[in-house]
Amino acid sequence: MLILALDVTDGERAVKIAKETSEHISAIKVNYPLVLSAGIEIVKKLSDLKPVIADFKIADIPYTSSLIAEIAFTHGARGVIVHGLAGSDTVKAVKEVADRYRGDVYLVTELSSKGGEEFMRDCSDRIVEMAVEMNVAGLIAPATRPERVAEIKKAAKRLRVICPGVLTQGGSIEDVLKAGADGIIVGRAIYNSPTPGEEAMRINELITSFLKKYK
Repeated sequence: MLILALDVTDGERAVKIAKETSEHISAIKVNYPLVLSAGIEIVKKLSDLKPVIADFKIADIPYTSSLIAEIAFTHGARGVIVHGLAGSDTVKAVKEVADRYRGDVYLVTELSSKGGEEFMRDCSDRIVEMAVEMNVAGLIAPATRPERVAEIKKAAKRLRVICPGVLTQGGSIEDVLKAGADGIIVGRAIYNSPTPGEEAMRINELITSFLKKYK
């Protein structure tokens, strides 16, 4: 599946891009730049078009984390993203909220940036184990390191593995699908395009083509 990362800071532009690309994407991922600029209500507006994953990278104490999750789900989010490094008590608290809304929880294993290897690599395998034990919906793995995607998918076969970091950050769609990714997250390559809808269609066609070879 192709997930659009809408890291823009204008609510009207976000809705416009979402409408232009909706035919070619499976979900929309929103992060703090958009929500802090346009308000939490933007989640509901976008969720009327496609399922929304609230990428708040929740990483606080369990109580505070549960409040963040509650806000996301009450405003229409289908899923939330949590930093696995926050620990099992935080993940448990968020998952309890998500379960009440029949929502999804995704755990970050490693960031797709170079800095994601500095400290997170040492604990990412344990995060994968925790994700399997706690039966979350899926994991976020770095498309910029397809060898890690393959290792993570092998260790968590029944969980969805979705990957940011393709195209603008240098990750290859073909390599990450070959590694076993279940979803590709694309942001700047789509929303900075003069024709976001056409770019989303092109990427979706690439994914479909590669999947015929690797799935």
